[in-house]
Amino acid sequence: MSTELIITPSPPARIAWNKGRIVGQKRPLQPKHVWSIRIRLEMSGDLRDLALFNMAIDSKLRGCDLVRLQVRDVFAAGQVRERASVIQQKTGRPVRFEITETTRTCLKQWIASPAMTGRQYLWPSQFHDRPHMSTRQYARLLREWVSSIGLEVSSYGTHSMQRTKVAQIYKKTSNLRAVQLLLGHTKMDGTVRYLGIEVDDALTISETIDL
Repeated sequence: MSTELIITPSPPARIAWNKGRIVGQKRPLQPKHVWSIRIRLEMSGDLRDLALFNMAIDSKLRGCDLVRLQVRDVFAAGQVRERASVIQQKTGRPVRFEITETTRTCLKQWIASPAMTGRQYLWPSQFHDRPHMSTRQYARLLREWVSSIGLEVSSYGTHSMQRTKVAQIYKKTSNLRAVQLLLGHTKMDGTVRYLGIEVDDALTISETIDL
């Protein structure tokens, strides 16, 4: 009686999710990048994208919190607030942020536009089954902004927008506590990791202190 050898095919090798991708912390935009993108959006006349870009820089919010902003969060008594506060979805904790004059101006124009008539959310979705823009759509817009000024798209993400202003604040002041408060972080070590502070940065700070 012959015995037939049965060979069970091995499952295909699992492909790593990050194969072919550049991973790691995304870069913050430099001031020259911010102004280049802002000027392009102003020239295009796209009120929504200009307001969204400026608010992303000012608010320093995670993408999930930025897309969920409501008109009432930033607008009251016919004026855009100079400061606002929202509850972070990830932590459940409040975080405050400033709204600069440049951002207030374009926000007021966007809120007054016909596209915003009767809208609850600041960035309404184009789909009827969704009340507001998705984080995926926000990420897609960011890729378009970055690409429009010739930057490498894979090096930037929605966290780039959150880090852009605080990176400059830290660079100019070395005030980690201020950055921690602005980002709404509960622990300082999380802020250090988020900024990507290295040993050389720490030594530079230390060298400025003479006892």
